[in-house]
Amino acid sequence: MSQPNVIIVVPTYNNPKTISKVIEDILNHNYKVIVVDDGSDTKVSSLLEENENVTILRHEQNLGKGQAILTGAKKAKELGYNYFVSMDGDGQHLASEIKKLIECINSENQIVMGARNFEIENVPTKSKVGRAFHNFWISLNSGYKINDSLTGFRLYPVSILDLNIKTRRFNFEAEVLVKHYWKHKNISDTIIECYYPSPEERVSHFDNYNDTINITLLHLKLFFQKILLLKGIF
Repeated sequence: MSQPNVIIVVPTYNNPKTISKVIEDILNHNYKVIVVDDGSDTKVSSLLEENENVTILRHEQNLGKGQAILTGAKKAKELGYNYFVSMDGDGQHLASEIKKLIECINSENQIVMGARNFEIENVPTKSKVGRAFHNFWISLNSGYKINDSLTGFRLYPVSILDLNIKTRRFNFEAEVLVKHYWKHKNISDTIIECYYPSPEERVSHFDNYNDTINITLLHLKLFFQKILLLKGIF
């Protein structure tokens, strides 16, 4: 397979202390980047210097991480890219690890998951428990034994735009995996290193109550859809 053309997409919402360093890290590793400002209180465009390798898009209202990823995917496709890597704007992901995802591409329509090494400092117990819980459901609904279903560090083909994805917030990241696997049977994982700040420094917009409920309801919905698919009804 020829060398894939890949751009980086950074969906971000209220990460004013970290977004500049995240983009600088990406540029220092010679990647072009699309930043999707999902309605941040402080516009990302006011925090970054102009650079021909950086495209900044903005939602005037917060529409959710899933919609921000889709907005980035549409722009990546418009610019002629086949794949993009999604990285969070909170500084957890390292641009030096992008190459690990790219090196895993061996066919078309492939998602590559950056499975985080959790054997490092400051990883909350609830993150480990949550990952195991959602891994179970993704594996059950897709048939793919996944290692880190909650990672935001992923390589996507722009063909995810053709999937019938209904969700637009954190639950998007579960739905896109299951529906992509139903259609293409093509997901792989690779272990990546990441950075977890101390609890005092950590910024997260994940609502442990509401977002967990929404994702769990999605898992149940996908489970029943899978049953119907197996029966040839859905």
